[in-house]
Amino acid sequence: MSVGEALAAFNAAHGEAGGVVSFLGKVRPEDNVRALELTHYEPLTLPGMEELATTAASRFALDGALVWHRVGVMTPGEAIVLVATAARHRRDAFQAADYLMDHLKSAAWFWKRERRDDGWHWIEPRGQDHDDLARWQ
Repeated sequence: MSVGEALAAFNAAHGEAGGVVSFLGKVRPEDNVRALELTHYEPLTLPGMEELATTAASRFALDGALVWHRVGVMTPGEAIVLVATAARHRRDAFQAADYLMDHLKSAAWFWKRERRDDGWHWIEPRGQDHDDLARWQ
């Protein structure tokens, strides 16, 4: 399913929502990045993402949440992650999407590495990523 198809299906499933917010994260074409590889521990990934979506739904009074994350090798410009939230009110939808992305960025079940001109390099969350996550505590 494409990103567009996923968003269209999500929107159709939440016709009563006053707002739908979406965020699409892509591989950045900077620092000579040729590819990004994401791996994960499958027994924890899906249950963890489902629990994260459930927490966001109750915390922000959502009608629904979509959390879609790719694994494998991707090239610059390709989609990595799609988050969409539906709520009666826009503020809940925006905050929930932000909450979900902050958790996926620094507290998720994925390992990332980039291939640059000089080889593969593991990517760790930045200090800002941890600060962004801490604001939800």
